[in-house]
Order: sequence, then structure tokens, then C-alpha cells
Amino acid sequence: MANLLITGSKGFIGSHAVKQAHKYGHEVLSAFDWVERNKISEVFHIFPVDAVMHFGAISSTTETDIEKIMYQNYDFSVWLSKLCNDLKIHFQWSSSASIYGLGTDFEETARPDPKTPYAWSKYLFERFTTHYSWRIPVQGFRYFNVYGDDGEEHKGDQASPYFKFKKQALETGIIKVFENSHEYFRDFIHIDTLLETQFKFLNTRKSGIWNIGTGTPKSFLQVAEEVAEKYNAQIEIIPMPDNLKNSYQKYTCADLTKLNKTLSTICIN
Repeated sequence: MANLLITGSKGFIGSHAVKQAHKYGHEVLSAFDWVERNKISEVFHIFPVDAVMHFGAISSTTETDIEKIMYQNYDFSVWLSKLCNDLKIHFQWSSSASIYGLGTDFEETARPDPKTPYAWSKYLFERFTTHYSWRIPVQGFRYFNVYGDDGEEHKGDQASPYFKFKKQALETGIIKVFENSHEYFRDFIHIDTLLETQFKFLNTRKSGIWNIGTGTPKSFLQVAEEVAEKYNAQIEIIPMPDNLKNSYQKYTCADLTKLNKTLSTICIN
């Protein structure tokens, strides 16, 4: 069992991690919504924290305030990871498949191609973790498109298409999808599957960056059709907003070779 400190505890993934930790034999000693440095430092010196699961970040891919993104996604992550290193505390953090940009090679060693300030902040922290001298396990996970059955209400435009389409179907009976959505594929992974994988990594001291996805992409139109059939809704095609056209990924599919190889070596007590 690991005693955990979790950041981003009010966010979609972080809140689920807090709820599910006990299921995997872990205890959440403390959970923070965001960058409360003094309070986090106090927790480390009062409680026997074994591992940090760092989910806290500005997750909006359309956020344009670069200073804000760099402070919260990069500067705070550097501070927290170094503190964990000093105190010899296992450190996990959430990266993003947006680092792959518009490319089609989704192996962890592929050339990065970040297109947004958010993606750049994630890539720069990844780069920091690969060059720093660590005494602890440091594990980063490139999340593909995460969705869930609840907890996405606060995400607004950043909510998964599963959530948005369901909401539209229930409220209006009409699901709106961008034009050419049959050509846009994503690797959608359920929050429970993602967290099951990440909790397993608390049982290994290996460090690195891993993809977390399913390896099976699905088009936005396929998702819309599934939801429409389930809730007896209609589908309406709408234009794609101009602010998305230059950074909108056409295809994502996690290469799980490295992940599966690592998982095969992890012994769960």
C-alpha cells in the first residue's frame, strides 16, 4: 500500500484517482486542487508520503496565456518533482498525446511536434525529467483522449465528445459534429482503464514516459452515431471553428509496445 498525495484533485482525472485509490490498496493522505506550495510542503513534513500523483494543470488546449500555462504546468511541476526527489518520494505526472502534434508516429521516441502552448508546456517538462538527475522513480504518462461516465461537467469545451454528445442528445435531441468528422480519429480511453494502468506503475521503480491509450482509434462520427443510437438523437454537421483548424489532430493511436512491455514486468501483490 502507498500513502498518496494527489494534485488536481478537483479535476476530472484527479478526482477519480482520489475516489479509486483505495480500490487498488492505496490511501490518499492529502489532495490538493492546485499550486498550494506551502501547504504541500507541510504535508510532506508531517505525513509519510510514499508517492505523488500529479494531475494538476491547466488542461485547456486552447488557452493562450503562455505565462499562466508555463507557471502552472511547468514551473510548479519542476518545483514539485524536485521536492519529491529531495525527500525520495515516488513521482508520477500526467503528460499528453498532444505532444505528437499533427504527426502519425505515436511511439514515445517519435519526434515531438507540439502545436499549442499547452502541448509545449507538457513537452518542456518531459524534457526536464529526461535530463535531471533523479534518485526516485519519475513516471510520465502521455494520455490520449480520456473520457468517463461522470465528472466532466466542469470541463466545458475541453470535455470529451462522449460527454458533449450525450449532453446534447439529452438536452436537445441533436448531436452537433464538425464537418468531415468521419475523417478525424482519436484513441479514446475510459478513465477507469487509465487509472488502473497508472496505479499499477506505483509497483515499479522504473522511470520514463509511457503512452496510455487503447491502441484502437475511433472517428468522431462513430462516437456520435453510437450516442445518437443510444439516446435516439439526430446528428447535425457544423463547420469547424477557425481557431481549431491549424492545430486539430486528424488521427491519434497510442503505440502501446513500451507500456505493455513494462506492465508485463510489474508484480502486483
